[in-house]
Amino acid sequence: MIVKVLRNATGAVVVGLDLLTRWSRVKRSAEGQNQVNEATKNMKLYHFLGCPFCVKTRRAMYKLNLPIETRSVTNGSPHRESLLNGGGKIQVPCLHIQHEDGKEEWMYESKSIIAYLNNQFAEMK
Repeated sequence: MIVKVLRNATGAVVVGLDLLTRWSRVKRSAEGQNQVNEATKNMKLYHFLGCPFCVKTRRAMYKLNLPIETRSVTNGSPHRESLLNGGGKIQVPCLHIQHEDGKEEWMYESKSIIAYLNNQFAEMK
């Protein structure tokens, strides 16, 4: 019980600090942002709100101005089952990418996800 309270309190502090220290977003032309919106429409980020690695990943998404759907996988969430069935494990953050050819990719590890997002979207103006 005490561990759960401490974990939740720590998560709230991490989220609060994230909101207070966010960078500004990348600014794109309307056409450039529309391209980004189209490219991210088949992506979903599975996360826990207070997880430091998830916060790091969401900060990168915010900075790159990426409208990727986020799905919380807390206990009892239907998204938790989707993550387990699709990705094979309950580990966050996890970026689910549904490619146009029908292939699915489940990318774990915040560093890998952020590197992928930077590689795909940092230069899109």
